[in-house]
Amino acid sequence: MLQKLFYIFKPLIPRKLQILLRRQLVKYQRKKYTDVWPILPSSASAPDGWRGWPDGKKFAFILTHDVELQGGHDKCKHLLLLEKELGFKSSFNFVPERYFVDPDLRKYIVENGFEVGVHGLNHDGKLYSSKEEFLRRAKKINNYITEWNADGFRSPAMHHNLEWLRHLNILYDASTFDTDPFEPQSDGVGTIFPFWVDGNGVGNGYVELPYTLVQDFTLFITMNEPGIEIWKKKLDWIAENGGVALINVHPDYIYFGSGKKSYQEFPKEFYLQFLDYVRTRYENQYWHVLPKELAIFFKNFHFNR
Repeated sequence: MLQKLFYIFKPLIPRKLQILLRRQLVKYQRKKYTDVWPILPSSASAPDGWRGWPDGKKFAFILTHDVELQGGHDKCKHLLLLEKELGFKSSFNFVPERYFVDPDLRKYIVENGFEVGVHGLNHDGKLYSSKEEFLRRAKKINNYITEWNADGFRSPAMHHNLEWLRHLNILYDASTFDTDPFEPQSDGVGTIFPFWVDGNGVGNGYVELPYTLVQDFTLFITMNEPGIEIWKKKLDWIAENGGVALINVHPDYIYFGSGKKSYQEFPKEFYLQFLDYVRTRYENQYWHVLPKELAIFFKNFHFNR
């Protein structure tokens, strides 16, 4: 109920005020949740029968991007080239009916060895307002999944209902997290590993890929952190425990150095520093693949253990 009210009144609240209010709330929450964030110790338990990552790699490393608005859409090539130059690849998740998603951009992303996914339908907070509404939108979402040849889905604002998501024709969903008390729907799944969600005869089974590194907006805009120490700390812990380091970085919030920096942008150098840390600190120790490749691997493990 509170969530529904929030999305009714959200358009009436200026964006700067929204961020200011969230910053005040987060100050309180950070003190309250130190025992479960950024690290939830119990989330390190590996799946039953776990045999480890391919080629004896220490952990898996996955890059994902949710593209919120047209401005983020227009930054995607910059971000792709930045990652490609450093030897990384990622997925870009677009909102089909919120802004124009250029077919040529989608083609460019795939041709460069990256991935395209679907990020909700409208990004208006109403996808899960009722099962009837979800099923109505699921038909359209499935059409975009087919049209875009997409394998993955992520809900806006990390809202989720794993049972309803069975109605999407997907290989994987990425709408959850191991632990993140700062999200609107803050029920973490409590694991740094993927897991299988069975269809149970009412829909499709799929792999769930929780993100395990705090989102960029939370870290740099809401928490106003001056650097990447929290990312590094959590990454080191995931590597030590052999899980999946999966991050969600939004091109919308990255400042690439053109024009005046917005109050809700962070310097691209933060992201570059993080990628460089992974590349140098853990050289030849991580299995870096696209989300769809991770999902295929885990699905095969699940049905052959």
